[in-house]
Amino acid sequence: MMQLLQAVPVEPQPGFMQQYSGFILIAIMFLVMWLFMWRPEAKRRKQMQEFRNSLKKGDRIITAGGIYGTVKEIKETTLLIEVDSNVTLRIDKNMVVADSSALQQQR
Repeated sequence: MMQLLQAVPVEPQPGFMQQYSGFILIAIMFLVMWLFMWRPEAKRRKQMQEFRNSLKKGDRIITAGGIYGTVKEIKETTLLIEVDSNVTLRIDKNMVVADSSALQQQR
């Protein structure tokens, strides 16, 4: 008889924050990753592509392998660069990483 009169303990219902806190945390992590990692990298990639597309004959460049040269001929995907007198190399346009004249002006 005593058992009938005792109140059944009621478990509290989880609130909004308790239910969705995991999802909110994951969404915030993706937002932070996008702001600090993906977005700046995409911006840098776009600037590098614009630099490569704006190359013209006579520009002094540095390749990804560290070779300094002067652009002699530009094709759609390749460049012909002069490394030394009568020494020319054909390289992929995507391997150009910097403008050496800008680096020399900084010194």
